[in-house]
Amino acid sequence: MSDAGDVCVKVLRLDEVIERVGLRRSSIYSYIKQGRFPVPISLGARAVGWLDHEISEWLSARIQARSFNRQ
Repeated sequence: MSDAGDVCVKVLRLDEVIERVGLRRSSIYSYIKQGRFPVPISLGARAVGWLDHEISEWLSARIQARSFNRQ
């Protein structure tokens, strides 16, 4: 975790994202390509990560969509 001003930013690596959202790597990258999943940030030459708050917002949107479709 790092501090960017007043905002605490946590970066998740792919294994953590997979565990949180319940999707496989291929599905995550397919959704990114379709514009349906948060885009990772570059952490280095061969490393990327996702912002924790963006993954949380994505999950919240899925929950709201489920609730909306049940009504």
